[in-house]
Amino acid sequence: MALSNEAALAACAPPPPETEGFFFQQTMLRIKDPKQSLDFYTRVMGMTLLKKFDFEGMDFSLYFLAYADPAKVPKDDKEAIKFCFSTPATLELTHNWGTEKEDGEVYHNGNSDPKGFGHIGIVVPDVYKACERFESLGVPFVKKPDGGKMKGLAFIKDPDGYWIEILNPVGMSKIV
Repeated sequence: MALSNEAALAACAPPPPETEGFFFQQTMLRIKDPKQSLDFYTRVMGMTLLKKFDFEGMDFSLYFLAYADPAKVPKDDKEAIKFCFSTPATLELTHNWGTEKEDGEVYHNGNSDPKGFGHIGIVVPDVYKACERFESLGVPFVKKPDGGKMKGLAFIKDPDGYWIEILNPVGMSKIV
């Protein structure tokens, strides 16, 4: 049974003073092909690559993206690293070298059994206009804005099949 709003609030402790200054910095998704994923998250979703890290001895690379002005990303490597890890709500794409050569899906998106991870959410000014653009770009949909019971929000898939909720904060009061 779901908790009432009051019960949910009662289950929450106030933030301890020791957590002052904490903030949500990143969500990591494993990706099969960095060329496809970087194209999707920059060209289709409008994010900026903040920093790329290669780990030669461990055969993987990290790509940090965010909604940030590309002109504000420092050119100096140490400053770029600091900027990357100081930016709230980044998306960390992890590429394990060689996965791009494998056939089919490489990673579980969390939305089929066994379920786990569900989706990330992206705010857009107009859900319908954004979805028209996604459709014109051939982005696969899980749910279009007028599909299902929750009208005015959509779910699309990235190249690895991860779900992305497309929403507008103003419209959410009508949905939830």
